[in-house]
Amino acid sequence: MNTSRTKRSVLLALLLALTIVCGRFFLLPIPWTHGNINLSDASILIAAALFGPLAGGLVGGLGAAFLDLISGYAQYAPFSFLAHGLEGLVAGWLTRHFGKTKWGQALALFLGGLVMVVGYFFADSLLYTWTAGVLGIATNLLQALAGVVVAVLVLPALKRRL
Repeated sequence: MNTSRTKRSVLLALLLALTIVCGRFFLLPIPWTHGNINLSDASILIAAALFGPLAGGLVGGLGAAFLDLISGYAQYAPFSFLAHGLEGLVAGWLTRHFGKTKWGQALALFLGGLVMVVGYFFADSLLYTWTAGVLGIATNLLQALAGVVVAVLVLPALKRRL
């Protein structure tokens, strides 16, 4: 394994761990949706923007699923794997193709976040009720926006260092 491949693997592992840490320690429980708002999306979107769709999908899916399993939300783990995995995949693909400018990158990351919002709408609706799904839209949008803002603020410094 060459040095750049090793560095990439280590950085992805760190972003996966950061997804779990940000989701576990920076969270706000939302009783009406049986979920929470957390900052895990920031590291998912950073992975997607830096390393592309496959990395974003893996960091998003695995990080969110593990987070649910250790946080007492095991019923959400398969939904989180899909919602956040697709979020990272879509954000990475859109960033690669349309994220040449700061605004293009922000839009690409936000659209990835919207994929997560739609995913959790269906998760809450299937696990609980359609009302829970609808009520979760605003909180999940807030989570996606927070992730985009943090990612957009942090990415320039990370790109300079990498």
